[in-house]
Amino acid sequence: MRPIGPIARGVLLALAAAASFGLTTPLIQRFGANLGPFTVAALLYAGASGLAGASDLVGRFQGVQGTEAPLTRSNLPRLLVVALFGAFLAPVLLASGLRATSGTGASLLLNLEAVFTVGLGALVHREPVGGRVLAAVGVIAAGGAIVSAGAATGGASIAGAGLVALATLAWALDNTLSRPLSELDPGQVVAGKGAIGATISLVVAQARHEALPAGFAAFGLLTCGALGYGGSLRLYLRAQRILGSARTGSVFAVAPFLGALTALLLREPLGGWATAAGGMLMAFGVYLHLTEAHDHDHEHPALSHDHPHRHDDGHHDDHVHAEIPAPGVAHTHSHSHNPRAHSHAHGEDIHHRHHG
Repeated sequence: MRPIGPIARGVLLALAAAASFGLTTPLIQRFGANLGPFTVAALLYAGASGLAGASDLVGRFQGVQGTEAPLTRSNLPRLLVVALFGAFLAPVLLASGLRATSGTGASLLLNLEAVFTVGLGALVHREPVGGRVLAAVGVIAAGGAIVSAGAATGGASIAGAGLVALATLAWALDNTLSRPLSELDPGQVVAGKGAIGATISLVVAQARHEALPAGFAAFGLLTCGALGYGGSLRLYLRAQRILGSARTGSVFAVAPFLGALTALLLREPLGGWATAAGGMLMAFGVYLHLTEAHDHDHEHPALSHDHPHRHDDGHHDDHVHAEIPAPGVAHTHSHSHNPRAHSHAHGEDIHHRHHG
């Protein structure tokens, strides 16, 4: 059986992240129907932080250590900025927009996040975005547009649609700024980011005297946050290690479509043939990503850094340990690379961040 390539592996992780996130949007609208936006945001990221923190504690109890680079004090300024955009501003804007849109309409408007993320990834990180990636972005966006146009109840007020669009821009900024954090322990990143966002939102919610939720609504939002935000972000960060922010954001564009399907299951009608046609276009866009092969001669300069790695990945066979781990065992520590030149398929990971 042909082994899965690095880009395909990253795409599958991004798809799993998209599924976790996309399926929760209509549910958040229902659970948060009578709540203030800051209360909704606080509960979502409290759930995300809580699950990540619990998972980290279980891992420590089981002795699973040394496979991820830890979050350090030097990372806190970036984590704070990322939390302000992604764990505070974005969910507050989304919760506000959901008041003036349908679950279907809001889900489909989230397609804009992919467009913003790809653009910011190319602009900020100079990530190479070739014709195949641009085609995939265009096809996925076109699929979302067709579904949106055909959604029977997908219409949104101008204000509601604008708030959801601004939420996608805030999450795109989060995606772009969080790329350096993708090499760190994703559980610690999610727990820290969620805790900061939830705390700020809770303080503002109390200052605004927003009503406290009933037990069922609170549990629902905490669960949506744990799975749709915490779980999704961990998968997204792992995908970003391999693909970079632009490609990961593009694949993540299927999340709105999955959210629209959830709305359909909740008896919100969609657009019939338009939904089928849009879904086929999105599937074709994902196919373009899965079959992308970025392979060329390239050189690696001498480098020292700290990140999770294995000794069978073609880049970490030039340093030794007192006890050499098995080839397929991931571990992390500070290590150095000698210069080398070779050719192989690769994504936009920590060893292949180049401009072409």
